[in-house]
Amino acid sequence: MMTPDSIRIDSIRPDWPAPDNVAAAITLRSGGCSHAPFDQSNLALHVQDNPQHVQANRDSLIQSLKLPAQPLWLEQYHSTELVYAPQFSSSQTAPRADGSYSDQPGTVCAILTADCLPVLLCDRAGTQVAAAHAGWRGLCAGILRKMVATFTSPADQLIAYLGPAIGPQQFEVGAEVLQAFLDNGQDSHHRAAIAAAFSRRAAIRQQEKYLADLCALARAELAACGLTAVYGGEYCSYTDSERFYSYRREAQTGRNASLIWLR
Repeated sequence: MMTPDSIRIDSIRPDWPAPDNVAAAITLRSGGCSHAPFDQSNLALHVQDNPQHVQANRDSLIQSLKLPAQPLWLEQYHSTELVYAPQFSSSQTAPRADGSYSDQPGTVCAILTADCLPVLLCDRAGTQVAAAHAGWRGLCAGILRKMVATFTSPADQLIAYLGPAIGPQQFEVGAEVLQAFLDNGQDSHHRAAIAAAFSRRAAIRQQEKYLADLCALARAELAACGLTAVYGGEYCSYTDSERFYSYRREAQTGRNASLIWLR
């Protein structure tokens, strides 16, 4: 098996006006040592990939991105639970949560996704960062509201980046998903933005189906919190099979990572 020194985890950098001391990256499929169907840079231990391959990829990630520390990997479960990353800097066990935040340099917040929406957040002063796993359940239940609330700066001083997620032409859901979002809308303007993020399809087996735009739903949620500086959202994990994993496309597959930290 290849060693961390002999492999490189490929990544892209978010295109957003974050302060110079805020670093962020999103990993791609290419460059690692995992075999199909996890090829090549899978970073998740829970998907039945060879644990040695995953660990080699994780070790290589540190070198490839010149990370100051091992990322805080989470046991994600579609919740709204957030953890303060510095409290777990020496922990050997992944905390059960769907987001983390930090105000300390050298702590790396990380989210694993394969169609769910990764959201990165920082303040314009460069004093705090956060990362959230925003699948539709967590997004609907308010994980981004909770993430915004972890910052001491007001929402209009925050910047968000939306990473690769299943695109609006691929994410089919039932009417119950639309209703769940509407039920959790913060006000009439928010509910109108939620409704606009769903497009109705012809009923299938007498059940109403919709196409949902996760990025539009995240933008609506963040705007309802007072945050309008939102970037990204251009990558579709489902259609871009060369760069991103997709659970809906492949079922058994790996996970990309979205990371953010203070230098």
